[in-house]
Amino acid sequence: MIGILHNEPVSPGSQFSEASLDVLTQVEAFESALNELGYASVRIPFTRDIRHFLESMTKNKVEMALNLCETVEEEATLSGHPAAVLEILGIPFSGSPSISLMLTTDKVMTKRLLRASGIATPDYTVHSKAEPARSFDLRYPVIVKPRFEDASIGIDQESVFQSEKSLRKGIREFSERFGDLLVEEYIGGRELNVSLLGYPSAKALAVADIDFSQFPQHLHPIVGYRAKWDKTSFEYHNTPRRFPQDLSPFLLGAVKRAAVACFKLFMLRDYGRVDMRVDGEGKAYVLEVNANPCLSPDAGFAAAAQHAGMTYSKMVDRLVSFMIQRCGKHACQVARSRG
Repeated sequence: MIGILHNEPVSPGSQFSEASLDVLTQVEAFESALNELGYASVRIPFTRDIRHFLESMTKNKVEMALNLCETVEEEATLSGHPAAVLEILGIPFSGSPSISLMLTTDKVMTKRLLRASGIATPDYTVHSKAEPARSFDLRYPVIVKPRFEDASIGIDQESVFQSEKSLRKGIREFSERFGDLLVEEYIGGRELNVSLLGYPSAKALAVADIDFSQFPQHLHPIVGYRAKWDKTSFEYHNTPRRFPQDLSPFLLGAVKRAAVACFKLFMLRDYGRVDMRVDGEGKAYVLEVNANPCLSPDAGFAAAAQHAGMTYSKMVDRLVSFMIQRCGKHACQVARSRG
């Protein structure tokens, strides 16, 4: 039996419920794909009640798990814990190991490791309630991001500041809402997303580009929370994804090499996505490394897989095949259960 692990989302209408509830869209899509592929599957919610989780795994005789957990009870800092429990239990699972999930959830640690490895990323500083930033020695504009949130939570037009004066005036509210903050120089150029897939080594799929051409001048071209989740917003309907043909061979090569380097640096596994910005001089900067990107059928990763000729079911089949490779003989019973 293949378990589909997922976090329990909040109720509809709750704060950031659109992002939280999307995990169920992923679960339903995986169930459909596994059924098409002939695999038996079961949903296994992961909460702080570890005893109940272990009982569910045992009761359903789960032999391997597709890990779709994005948080634990909406606590982003615990995103790596479901993987850690599976590692302790010795149950094969899809996606990155716990250490990768924990490192990449922390935007500040991600920046530090990128810098230490010589991978270009925008200059930044850290602000917290305990230790407020004394100086914002950065080029403006800057963008403020919650240190630990995902899915563009806490990021929108209001997150961009044009001067230190406006930043100091507005940062307290951000800190009260989200705790520790990353304050990063804003790169206003093209936004590129590179999805990667493969085991034991991953390859970069086609580079995607976010089209901001319909944005009026007063809006910053960013993929904030409204652009991702608010279907009533201008941003949601005017940030289409495309796979451009106009990237120079030099830039395309540099972007893909940087993405693969990030995949290796953070010890990602099976799949991932790296988000970048390209400045006016054609230099690419890594903004974020996603060890656990959204796998909904309409999300960027699935779009990149489809662009590479994979149906959604084939993409899921690849993830199962990676687990089978890792667990050897243990997977034979699962593999033979296919219809």
